[in-house]
Amino acid sequence: MHKQKAMFFFLLQTEYGDIFKVTLDHDNDHVTELKIKYFDTIPVTASMCVLKSGHLFAASEFGNHALYQFQGIGDDADVESSSATLMETEEGFQPVFFQPRRLKNLLRIDQVESLMPIMDMKVINLFEEETPQIFTLCGRGPRSSLRILRPGLAISEMAVSELPGVPSAVWTVKKNVNDEFDAYIVVSFSNATLVLSIGETVEEVSDSGFLDTTPSLAVSLIGDDSLMQVHPNGIRHIREDGRINEWRTPGKRTIAKVGSNRLQVVIALSGGEIVYFEVDATGQLIEVDKHEMSGDVACLDIAPVPEGRQRSRFLAVGSYDNTIRILSLDPEDGMQILSVQSVSSAPESLLFLEVLASVGGEDGADHPASLFLNAGLQNGVLFRTVVDMVTGQLSDSRSRFLGLRAPKLFSIVVRGKSAMLCLSSRPWLGYIHQGHFLLTPLSYETLEYAASFASDQCAEGVVAVAGDALRVFTIERLGETFNETVIPLRYTPRKFVLQPKRKLLVIIESDQGAFTAEEREAAKKECFEAAGISENENGNVEPMENGGDEDKDDPLSDEHYGYPKAESDKWVSCIRVLDPKTASTTCLLELQENEAAFSICTVNFHDKEYGTLLAVGTAKGLQFWPKRSVAAGFIHIYRFIEDGRSLELLHKTQVEGVPTALCQFQGRLLAGIGNVLRLYDLGKRRLLRKCENKLFPSSIVSIHTYRDRIYVGDIQESFHYCKYRRDENQLYIFADDSVPRWLTASYHIDFDTMAGADKFGNIYFVRLPQDVSDEIEEDPTGGKIKWEQGKLNGAPNKVDEIVQFHIGDVITCLQKASLIPGGGECLLYGTVMGSLGALLAFTSRDDVDFFSHLEMYMRQEHPPLCGRDHMAYRSAYFPVKDVIDGDLCEQFPTLPLDLQRKIADELDRTPGEILKKLEEVRNKII
Repeated sequence: MHKQKAMFFFLLQTEYGDIFKVTLDHDNDHVTELKIKYFDTIPVTASMCVLKSGHLFAASEFGNHALYQFQGIGDDADVESSSATLMETEEGFQPVFFQPRRLKNLLRIDQVESLMPIMDMKVINLFEEETPQIFTLCGRGPRSSLRILRPGLAISEMAVSELPGVPSAVWTVKKNVNDEFDAYIVVSFSNATLVLSIGETVEEVSDSGFLDTTPSLAVSLIGDDSLMQVHPNGIRHIREDGRINEWRTPGKRTIAKVGSNRLQVVIALSGGEIVYFEVDATGQLIEVDKHEMSGDVACLDIAPVPEGRQRSRFLAVGSYDNTIRILSLDPEDGMQILSVQSVSSAPESLLFLEVLASVGGEDGADHPASLFLNAGLQNGVLFRTVVDMVTGQLSDSRSRFLGLRAPKLFSIVVRGKSAMLCLSSRPWLGYIHQGHFLLTPLSYETLEYAASFASDQCAEGVVAVAGDALRVFTIERLGETFNETVIPLRYTPRKFVLQPKRKLLVIIESDQGAFTAEEREAAKKECFEAAGISENENGNVEPMENGGDEDKDDPLSDEHYGYPKAESDKWVSCIRVLDPKTASTTCLLELQENEAAFSICTVNFHDKEYGTLLAVGTAKGLQFWPKRSVAAGFIHIYRFIEDGRSLELLHKTQVEGVPTALCQFQGRLLAGIGNVLRLYDLGKRRLLRKCENKLFPSSIVSIHTYRDRIYVGDIQESFHYCKYRRDENQLYIFADDSVPRWLTASYHIDFDTMAGADKFGNIYFVRLPQDVSDEIEEDPTGGKIKWEQGKLNGAPNKVDEIVQFHIGDVITCLQKASLIPGGGECLLYGTVMGSLGALLAFTSRDDVDFFSHLEMYMRQEHPPLCGRDHMAYRSAYFPVKDVIDGDLCEQFPTLPLDLQRKIADELDRTPGEILKKLEEVRNKII
């Protein structure tokens, strides 16, 4: 409902997505007439909210959520119906017809990306990048998609231009300290310097005062309005009025390294001598001090000048003897060493990063001003430590492996605050977001050198060099963990598998109560012909997938308006072979005769004639209401042709129920059909039954195998552990769970352990006791399994529940993976609401002790907003067991400082140590 002083109206949405505006005519409290008018059509929402600023937020039922701006409030003439003019006939009220149209009263201005619902997920490194990609099947019906998630921030490339040679470095400079935008981009080559002026266009200039016949080591603004260029033989100081001052290096020595801020410059000469310059009151650059280091200097940096001061006190010097020294630049104790830090490898690059104090800022967290020293080491590690702003002592050091190249560090501006860009084998961005310091990779290629860039077209960008090109880009959507590539699909995706040799994905899609693409297209054509619109205006004629945004030529895009609905017993389905590298579909088979695909797997039969085959389980005429019924079930066997890019049907075998689970097992095919587990072998014309077990309680939904064990998931009775005796050709159930669980996802962890999730939002692990497992394996005759009596109509042995946790959202898929190079494995899960989560196993008892205490104090000191007990929530169905809630522990940095100190004192730690622990665990996952 939306109300203003003079009027109010309601917006209602139907299941097709049409929005109607309802207004009431009233005499004081007495309603005289109710009017309903067609307003607009948007994707079906779970909830809508009208904001006072003239916006409508639509929380979609499936797919991305959207923010719309009101262009009008539906005052124009449109199809309208009123309670006063309704015609009543014998059949009831006469219906009112309207034609859906393009958005008229609303305009979409932004969207929130959502993976809702995740139907299936796999973590594979198909693109041979440093970290694996997460492939997720998302959405429903016309809004379905395959989304490829990469850890890191998305990049928007503004410009790429070729340069005449291979550049070694790039800088941007302003002409005056108060300028909003940069004036020059300076690019250094091995024997020259190129100066580009930034205006409407970027063009080369030669009157800037820079020396262009030599490579540059540093270029920056110095004082309020002068420019400085440091080259191997000296420093060139260019004043605003065009005067140029030169400082030459003594003898034959050359400048090796430079560090500077706006008022101070330090250069290191070859041999290890450091020379320090300052800008005096008249804007002149004067030499202040010299200092001999014991050996060559590897890198330098000066801290930024604090607000209201004339100079910064700290100079950091990295040496090849694996140390970093902090030297004082105060006139009283000039060049005195304040502290020394040894590191694991020689430092390559140093950067001071100043974090300004924030009290209840936009990120809601209070933190005092602090100064961090970051060092990129030659072994690819980023080392970060806190510098005491008074004494210069170093404390609280942390390190993280970034890549195979030594990270080069650059200061850039993000959201008006200083941030750090680290260029290793891939770029990383270090910035403060909501009180946390985040270090996130960028999804971009390897860069050599970078600088921040500001012009009127691009307020906060980065200019970088890679190869022989100059690149300008901006960093999108800060604070996000993943960036995504979206490939649209035709129907609701169900499951997918990897075709191992060619690294292609095979996806099954099916929808209930829908028309096939051909039928939809024919109906659309008919409709447009009736309306008198020619086909050329329709633009999109061939049956295509739902495109990205609504096509400008297409009056009724499926993604926006949904598919027309058919009878509930009509199914449409297809099998798609997709090449994720090119995002192209290489083969698409529509299933005929009302069949729908529900399960899929790749299988290598003993008979090696065809190599890897594809098995697809389908159901014909499946109905859920009034009573569940199915005309027939089939298992299709396809072979890969054209180098795996296409499919050819070998044969299909009719079965008595819906094959809801398929899995390869010892050169044969295991199928779960209703409550029967059956083993098939490949025949010429159909699959051949070899063995079966009909003792499962209700319906098999998942099958995992390992060696000769089979782990079967039942839809409402959790896991059953089976063993196949080849000599007897028999399948025996030797263990099951004592707790009924409605399974929605399962994953095989190790020989005795399974992870599962149920439809009430719980995740749990079950494990076969070690003595039972050994007994089963050591039983040579199999007599023990065969003759042992079951308990309460179940299996003779029971599995133990070792982990239990309530997520609060239905988990649809589980996958074990490592998201960081060289990191340990964690268990990832995807949910119906589109969230991704991870469970990481602790490796030390100390960590378990520390985090369980932290969780306990967080529960007491920081209860949930709605007043519900945190422990009761995580134990909603079963008592929480051996899981620590990381989301709760991660809220520690957002607490007020005095509360942080109180909790830290209880744990005998400092708040800094707790934050470091949290960061370490986070870095193990992503």
